[in-house]
Amino acid sequence: MATASTEIKVRNRWGIVVAAIIMQIALGAIYAWSVFVKPLEAKHGWDATQVTLTFTIAIFMLGVGATIGGFLLDRYGPRVIGTAAGVCYGLGVLLAGFTGDNLYLLYGTYGVLGGLGMGLGYIVPVATLVKWFPDKRGLVTGLAVCGFGGGALLLSPIATALIGSVGVGNTFLYVGIAYLIMVIVAAQFYANPPAGYVPPGWTPTTKVSAQRASRDFTAGEALKRWQWYAQWGILALNVSAGIMLISQASPMAQDITGATVAVAAGLVSAISIFNFLGRVFWAWLSDFIGRRMVFLTMFVAQIALFLLLAITSNFILFSILAVVVALCYGGGFGTMPAFAADYFGPKRAGSIYGFMLTAWGVGGIIGPILIARVKDLTGGYTAALYIIAGVMLVSTLLPLLIRPPKVQEEEAPVITGQVQPA
Repeated sequence: MATASTEIKVRNRWGIVVAAIIMQIALGAIYAWSVFVKPLEAKHGWDATQVTLTFTIAIFMLGVGATIGGFLLDRYGPRVIGTAAGVCYGLGVLLAGFTGDNLYLLYGTYGVLGGLGMGLGYIVPVATLVKWFPDKRGLVTGLAVCGFGGGALLLSPIATALIGSVGVGNTFLYVGIAYLIMVIVAAQFYANPPAGYVPPGWTPTTKVSAQRASRDFTAGEALKRWQWYAQWGILALNVSAGIMLISQASPMAQDITGATVAVAAGLVSAISIFNFLGRVFWAWLSDFIGRRMVFLTMFVAQIALFLLLAITSNFILFSILAVVVALCYGGGFGTMPAFAADYFGPKRAGSIYGFMLTAWGVGGIIGPILIARVKDLTGGYTAALYIIAGVMLVSTLLPLLIRPPKVQEEEAPVITGQVQPA
């Protein structure tokens, strides 16, 4: 029976979800980097490649920070790591406003320090919420990361207005202070549930139990199981497909459909919205049909989507297909944290999923390079779209084959998400 203090925490577990969304909105503002590109070029005389490298460094450091944060989370807890994330991220962006004409200082502040803070913060709500919500694991992880997909939608108009009124340097200063406050305050709401926590009145069904590990794995144990690498591959392949389209959405729409620059820019905004929505929709659906089926459905859907993208010249149809791809792209980030927790337990989800996020970096490199290289070789996007459709076809094998890791009897399983008998 739950104690009085436990009942208070249970009533407030949705407060952690709200805190997670607020934190991820601040962290996800990185996707609004494009609004800083031209102002930085105009002010300092840098070229697009030099300025864009700041974003690349930040995304790379996000993966590094998530891996580090995942391991530290098990030792120091979510509040400490979340607070550290706010300090690193807020200061990184804030200090970018004082870098002047020194490009390498911009790389070090916004790119390295800010990116590290993003990674530390990204993993905290995901790893914490899977422990609080064994009954709604997919939904809450989707909610936890939806803010990251939507952060740019909020920051883009705000940053654009600030740059026009106070300049790019002061904009970094102001938004950095805002990020510092948002992330640190949100972090104070995080806490791990009591050991063996289960929501009052909830009992996992036989179907749910069959899809989950019978005990909590350590990170070392997880990395010895082929299922971890299969999940890593599923995430990397889904990222590769989605980001290939996202990275080239505007020029692709212009080349294939003849859309104007302004019209293509509207499609980019729509893609951002569906990336945000996909993180919640697919994760929510996975609580009903299972994580494997969600990824299988997304891969099968993307086979058809990329084949149709290769043959259409109608902008409206192209846009519909593109936003559905974005929906699947976001769905991978929303569903995989719960998928990993199902197979390896929620107790050490921070370290296990944190290291799995290296798939984000790998997929983020493969997809854009593939489409750019094939376009250069063939003079168009059609061949690249056919190639990624073929990759999606092969990818369906992973969700078809993967099953929860088997646990030997001598490993003395501990059932996660249920209160153990005395």
